[in-house]
Amino acid sequence: MLHSACKLLARWKDDPQLSHLTMAVNVSSQQFHHENFVDDVARALAVNEVPADRLKLELTESLLVDDLDTTIATMTTLRTLGVRFSLDDFGTGYSSLSYLKRMPLDQIKIDQSFVRDLFSDPNDEAIINTIIALGQTLGLEVIAEGVETTEQHLLLVKAGCPAFQGYLFSKPIPAGTLERLLRLPVNS
Repeated sequence: MLHSACKLLARWKDDPQLSHLTMAVNVSSQQFHHENFVDDVARALAVNEVPADRLKLELTESLLVDDLDTTIATMTTLRTLGVRFSLDDFGTGYSSLSYLKRMPLDQIKIDQSFVRDLFSDPNDEAIINTIIALGQTLGLEVIAEGVETTEQHLLLVKAGCPAFQGYLFSKPIPAGTLERLLRLPVNS
């Protein structure tokens, strides 16, 4: 998947309408802790001549439990290449504020379980507001996952969330379809 993502980023890099796009790739704990992972990422970027800052690796909180110091060292090495990082499913696992300050993260993703129950559980709105404030305070981008309704989107915007992913915007689509959609003229 990593090599496919880099091939797609390579195709986009010289296209004025697509060159600004980034690609996020979910990475399992097993992949991330593999002894050749850093070399594999570096090779995928080099072979495809991809700007590393266009690649974002999404890590889950469970990955951090294995060996935080080794995880941070691997992230730091990849960061020197320019690779960016997102902490996926934030708030559902082993949320420790101490690793947030130690890890070279760029983004945290509000887990869809908080978004889904936003209107049925008042605690979810409080948790979302707290995650957004925490992300802003730490200088991290914040994105909400699982946004499926206009009401969810509007409440998240009101809370200060700047980015969203979910079926309200699109179901997963092939890269070619995405490229065609992004080239459509924007209605004024």
